[in-house]
Amino acid sequence: MPKIPHRLYLTEDQMPTQWYNLRADMPEQPDPLLNPGTMKPLTEEDLYPIFCKELAHQEMDSETRWIDIPEGIMEEYRIYRPSPLIRAYNLEQTLDTPAKIYYKYEGNNTSGSHKLNSAIAQAFYAKQQGLTGLTTETGAGQWGTALSEACAFYGLDLQVYMVKCSYEQKPFRKAVMGVFDANVTPSPSPTTEVGRKILAEFPESTGSLGCAISEAVEKAVSSNNYRYVLGSVLNQVLLHQSIIGLEAKAAMDILGEYPDIVIGCAGGGSNLGGLIAPYMRDKLTGKANPQIFAVEPASCPSFTRGKYAYDFCDTGKVTPLAKMYTLGHGFMPAANHAGGLRYHGMSPILSKLYHDGYMDAVSVKQLEIFEAATLFAKKETILPAPESAHAICQTIKEAVKCRETGEAKTILFGLTGTGYFDMTAYDAFKNGTMVNHIPSDEELAAGFASLPQIG
Repeated sequence: MPKIPHRLYLTEDQMPTQWYNLRADMPEQPDPLLNPGTMKPLTEEDLYPIFCKELAHQEMDSETRWIDIPEGIMEEYRIYRPSPLIRAYNLEQTLDTPAKIYYKYEGNNTSGSHKLNSAIAQAFYAKQQGLTGLTTETGAGQWGTALSEACAFYGLDLQVYMVKCSYEQKPFRKAVMGVFDANVTPSPSPTTEVGRKILAEFPESTGSLGCAISEAVEKAVSSNNYRYVLGSVLNQVLLHQSIIGLEAKAAMDILGEYPDIVIGCAGGGSNLGGLIAPYMRDKLTGKANPQIFAVEPASCPSFTRGKYAYDFCDTGKVTPLAKMYTLGHGFMPAANHAGGLRYHGMSPILSKLYHDGYMDAVSVKQLEIFEAATLFAKKETILPAPESAHAICQTIKEAVKCRETGEAKTILFGLTGTGYFDMTAYDAFKNGTMVNHIPSDEELAAGFASLPQIG
């Protein structure tokens, strides 16, 4: 029997009771959000028509390092948290590597992913404010599923705009959202002005997160006593997701371990930002210097081929502008993109950290993602979400490097959730119909052409 257990769960009294605000330790802050009407820096009050007041405050707070988690949220967290830290012994053996591989597993809840951590918080604050309902977008469906579950907890109506190609590829995600009484609409749709405009210009559009965000925001601001919520990118979301990294670090401290390498998948940044939060704090404060990897799809390469610029967070140009790594709000991922992580931009916090050299970014192709996922499933018994498989793919590469160099590094990666609603993609991989798509420079140039000209 190994000395270190396969799985380590913190006890309830060891759970973090505060979220960590990474911005409080950043030597330079991300550039401010801009009002889309005036192109001037946003105030907290500017966000009140879109977000709950407390969430607007969290979005703009760059000074409070530790924020207490309300007991009402802790009550719901305790249903499925703490989540386990797992040692991937079988994967290590298969790779014949001296590396020690750990992963933080966030799939042990009904929604099947880490997204529930922020969904509960956002729904809680909406209920506390006395709102009737919420609107949101979802890509692969993890966020929509999590938020529908959270809204059911608190008795809130939920309107979800789901990227059309995912709506068609993943009908069971829609079905689960329906179990929790959410209304799900494929996006772009004829139900909103921005949806009708997009369909008029691109009748065969399979959608994008940017499109779905535009529709959800329009629905929120045109509906009485509703607000919009987002499952990634935003400062507030990275704040809520910090519980992932805080739990992981507490568990590794118990084991006397510290990662040399921390790896997370990157779409908008929620899981990556949450996992790396305490380790990035150590890096920023000079306590330690782990290598941090953001892993993104080659078909939607915001970090590795995007531009660091101000851009709209949605296709319809109704949201605030953020300084971030972006492919342009007009970018549309290829219809055969099956691995999630399809947002055109990246969290302003993570974009700033990457721009300033505090972490690395790599892109991986779709076929190698699913190859890594199937190997992991066979050896570790969990079928991973395709998003998580990006991190698994890079973890395998780093472990193989350790085998070649003889270095016994400790690797930590984030397993964001399960892939049981992604069987269409897994089936395509297994039957050989899945293909890689890497956008050409010309394709990316079309997205960059949509970037606003900010002086």
